[in-house]
Amino acid sequence: MPDLTKTAADAAVQDSVPAVDPAPEPKAKAEKARSLWGDAWQDLRRRPIFIVSSVMILILLTITAFPGWFTSANPTLGDLQNHFLQKPQLSKVFSPEWLGYDAQGRSVYARMIHGTRASVLVGLGTATVVTLFGGLVGMLAGYFGGVIDSILSRLTDVFFGIPFLLGAMVVLNSFTDRTVLIVIGALAFLGWTQTARVMRGSVITIKQADYVQAAKALGAGTRRILFRHILPNAVAPVIVVATISLGVYISAEATLSYLGLGLSGVSWGTDISAGGNQIRVAQHIMLFPSIMLSLTVLSFIMLGEAVRNALDPKTR
Repeated sequence: MPDLTKTAADAAVQDSVPAVDPAPEPKAKAEKARSLWGDAWQDLRRRPIFIVSSVMILILLTITAFPGWFTSANPTLGDLQNHFLQKPQLSKVFSPEWLGYDAQGRSVYARMIHGTRASVLVGLGTATVVTLFGGLVGMLAGYFGGVIDSILSRLTDVFFGIPFLLGAMVVLNSFTDRTVLIVIGALAFLGWTQTARVMRGSVITIKQADYVQAAKALGAGTRRILFRHILPNAVAPVIVVATISLGVYISAEATLSYLGLGLSGVSWGTDISAGGNQIRVAQHIMLFPSIMLSLTVLSFIMLGEAVRNALDPKTR
């Protein structure tokens, strides 16, 4: 017969012992919310077009910064006696005779390498000046509105009505020694209008947002609102325009040099123009600078397209 007294006592002891809850499972760490730029970077890393264009642009920037790493030949030194219209020797990679010589006995490869520096510097310098000046004009016009918007918009329309290449030709024709800075100034003088229009439209949209109205209600100054709240959120389309326009400015510089109104020194456009006179007997003079120019413009356009798709949520 079971001991009922002992069984009841054991049950009482068990009831008096507090129940121990099982160890709580560790909560999954909340994923940190990413900003627009974080999302864009994650999207860009998965796009082959961005990787390919970035590698090509990195190579171009390296050539621009250190042309001596790629050739030791003098791009302006000619030897008519030994190298007049000498054909390319493709087996001698990276040597002065690799891509042949032009009608003045100058190395086509050396001129192509040093021409990269001139063209890329013009493109980067023009894009920087246009973005800063045009962005400032568009931001002021879009934020203040009223009379300021009317004046700046009409000024933008006046410059927008001037043909870009024709206006640049007129400006550059007044200079005898056309350096990189002069060409940048001429292209930026007429090229800032599109950036101003894009920035103005973006600012008009952003300034109506709730966080901008809240900042005004809390007494934030105009400078703080513009540079802390509006500019970081309105600059995305401007960056896209600037990236794509880089290729346009490089192409414009080559066109002006082809017409004899571009850089006074080594330039792809100058070599393409000189190669046109010898195209029947020496096609390599025009061929290789043309390929380099096309690849450079294509690289920046591809990068701009990738950035545009990454920053536009509608394309995802």
